[in-house]
Amino acid sequence: MPDDANNVGTLFGGQMISWMDLAAAKVAYRFLKGTGVNGALTRAIDKVEFKEPVYPGEWVNFEGHVSKAGTSSFQVIIDAYAEGSQKKKRLACTAIITMVAIKKEDNGTYSKCPHGRTL
Repeated sequence: MPDDANNVGTLFGGQMISWMDLAAAKVAYRFLKGTGVNGALTRAIDKVEFKEPVYPGEWVNFEGHVSKAGTSSFQVIIDAYAEGSQKKKRLACTAIITMVAIKKEDNGTYSKCPHGRTL
């Protein structure tokens, strides 16, 4: 949308990163399903690489997967693809995002916890 554009008329990078973080949260939700943990938080956005501009009116679709799993944290790779009516689907941005599993304590606070998943 036009409100998401930067001063040169392409998608503002901060908006892309925000969407990629949301996509990583969805990957985390699926990865942790059935583990008993309450969710995951973003620990770090380790790498972002902008490969192609995204123009107003184009769709952005996200694909992600878990690439590494530690005891409480795991790494998610997110690829963002831009697609317009006049252009083929193309890789616009890629990111590596580290998530950490959390569990709610009896006192209402959250702390990191083992997720029990392996790849």
